[in-house]
Amino acid sequence: MKFLKYSLLAGLMALAAPLSAQDTPVVVELYTSQGCSSCPPADQILHELADRDDVIALALHVDYWDYIGWKDPFGDPAHAERQRAYAAAGHRRSIYTPEMIVQGQTDIVGAKPMALAKAIAEHARQAPKVAVTLSRDGNALKITAKRLAQVQGGMTVHMLRYEPRQTTHIKRGENAGKTVEYANIVEGWTVLGHWDGREALKLVAQVEGDKPSVVIIQGRNAGPIFGAARLR
Repeated sequence: MKFLKYSLLAGLMALAAPLSAQDTPVVVELYTSQGCSSCPPADQILHELADRDDVIALALHVDYWDYIGWKDPFGDPAHAERQRAYAAAGHRRSIYTPEMIVQGQTDIVGAKPMALAKAIAEHARQAPKVAVTLSRDGNALKITAKRLAQVQGGMTVHMLRYEPRQTTHIKRGENAGKTVEYANIVEGWTVLGHWDGREALKLVAQVEGDKPSVVIIQGRNAGPIFGAARLR
């Protein structure tokens, strides 16, 4: 664990400078489960990324490990479906935890902080293809987007909320006895619609409460992420 923390710190420090000037954050999705003994190191990596402005770090808890003795309270079958869509798009035969998907394109197996740091840096250097802006007026989340470069095919507009921090004492299963603080736990993932990019996008979505909101504009069928924004 000490080596993991050192590697993560080194990786994040290495990419802090180039990302500080990047206006469009890089989206990192972690597919994880409280029932998976290999997941806590990856959960810790996401925890370290959670408060950064240049990265939107999202924990998507899946439900397919619930059968082994512990039901993940954050697990959602929709998260597993999204992971399966990524697997199909990447011609991968199976899904697993922990897995990280960076910007809808780069998949990283397990807890590999240096590989993750490299992937984030590579995607951050790419010019954004869509600019997304969010503002809120009461319960109305106002979404605007503009295409900055050519994209192939149509785009899907996703919205989600997340719980910034939550601690769970796991009583059964592979992680029995552990108390883990989780970060950026995704909930309420919704598809708002589709967009062809020819005209500026203007949408209003209803949100309640003070949890952060994230909007992601992505190629259809689990394609690359072209732009994203967050409102804390």
